[in-house]
Amino acid sequence: MDRQLENAIRNSWDKKTCYPPNTNKRSLKNSSLWQCAVTALVIQDYVWWKLLFCFHNNHYWNRLPNWEIVDLTKEQFPEGTLLCIDEIIERTSCLTGKSAIQAKTNERYQLLKSRVEKKIYV
Repeated sequence: MDRQLENAIRNSWDKKTCYPPNTNKRSLKNSSLWQCAVTALVIQDYVWWKLLFCFHNNHYWNRLPNWEIVDLTKEQFPEGTLLCIDEIIERTSCLTGKSAIQAKTNERYQLLKSRVEKKIYV
């Protein structure tokens, strides 16, 4: 994956892009905490392919067309955490499903997306 995109995403995370119930638990030492859904969606904007989901860790990440796995938020988990692909998620489900509405995923995604675009296209 493109290093410029990765840096733009990492430098755009904050409590406003964080999963709302955990905003106050966010850590500057591990800024990827609770950023997975919106991050996976932004990556999909640039390298359109698959959104992967692990039910037991409630975690989203990407698989690229060349089958490369991209998970910019994996470091939020302790080393050795197993992430299995329980489902390939449809983008619309990730953005508009019941849990997405409760988590304000679309609003957080739009914010992250706009920040990333400003950093990339400056």
